[in-house]
Amino acid sequence: MKQQIIDEIRQNDTIIIHRHVRPDPDAYGSQCGLAEILKASYPDKKIYVVGETDPSLEFLYKMDLVEDNLYQDALVIVCDTANQARVSDQRFKNGKKLIKIDHHPNEDKYGDILWVDTTAAATSELIYELYLEGKEDGLVLSKKAAQLLYAGIVGDTGRFLFPSTTEKTFHYASALISEGIQITPLYDELYKTKRNVATLSGYVLQNFSLTSSGAASMKISKEILTEYDVTPSEASQLVGILGDIEGVKAWVFFVEESDQIRVRLRSREIIINGLARKYNGGGHPLASGASVYSWEEAERVLKDLDELCQNM
Repeated sequence: MKQQIIDEIRQNDTIIIHRHVRPDPDAYGSQCGLAEILKASYPDKKIYVVGETDPSLEFLYKMDLVEDNLYQDALVIVCDTANQARVSDQRFKNGKKLIKIDHHPNEDKYGDILWVDTTAAATSELIYELYLEGKEDGLVLSKKAAQLLYAGIVGDTGRFLFPSTTEKTFHYASALISEGIQITPLYDELYKTKRNVATLSGYVLQNFSLTSSGAASMKISKEILTEYDVTPSEASQLVGILGDIEGVKAWVFFVEESDQIRVRLRSREIIINGLARKYNGGGHPLASGASVYSWEEAERVLKDLDELCQNM
């Protein structure tokens, strides 16, 4: 599969790379890391990255503005995106061929070529493996590409603390560091916390709920976002803090947006991506997302999560 993808890349002069909406470091890392590998390897090709920008991740890379007509003869690659509905910039369907590279469960089997490996801790791991497959035939790993892939791995493993981290993950991370990247400035930018977000974290720790079965929850309404001057994206960064609390088996973070309530589900051991699918979402077994459209529906999510914890 890796060689098939490399062959398609060689055969196309225009390549447009997408990833998912509301990007995280692995979305940026895999998408832009791949772009930097291809730019270094094939300087005559036109390589673009597209999608919504996230101010907190713009230090990693800048997105391109791509005209519609460029898709007509383009190879499109979508990184780190399980479902078509979550692809940032829906023009991804307009290319002449589509490749999906991902590490989420392959429930939406879109694309002409699919490379999905759920054992990978991050899609950035897969992009590094693609480089390893093709380096004998000319693929080049630039220092910038190494930094992006490392950022993606760090982000999706929670700084190597999540259960998805493997011996291979550390091996790849070590190899990327050996390319001469500076990891301290990268960590400083990735984990820099704005003062208003830090203040909101105090509110979360004082106001979260915990059931007797070990299901924790936090509701961030639009009013709370306004009070603390925090965006929904910034508030969602705090989902991990509930997992550090004694007695919590699984937890859910609700963040109200203009048109829906975002549901962030996390767990220590309980499989929760089935619950996410029930509510218009999906994801990893221990880290998933969903969407609901009322606080009453949010209560049903919490009830279902509590039942999962009771059965644990």
